[in-house]
Amino acid sequence: MYAFMRLFSLFLVVIALMLLGADAITSLEHPGKITVRSFELIWSLFNPGALAAFKGWAAATLPGFLANGVYSVLAIPAWSIGVIGVICAFVFGRKQEA
Repeated sequence: MYAFMRLFSLFLVVIALMLLGADAITSLEHPGKITVRSFELIWSLFNPGALAAFKGWAAATLPGFLANGVYSVLAIPAWSIGVIGVICAFVFGRKQEA
């Protein structure tokens, strides 16, 4: 379990670094304009229909404050997934031998 979670945390950090690098490169390509991609934008690049279906499901199923919370999570920068990866890396770090 610990090995899987450590590998998963590494995967999250690598994905976050790739997304941060993509934002940095895009910002350098367009001088004076900072580009930050959100989870919603990344999801819409892969499958816009699934994003629309998810938003419709959230609006129809969840109460208003939870649906707004889901929309807020979709609006944060995509590279912030690395924070979860770093936290998992610390929690599931190497066990000290007694």
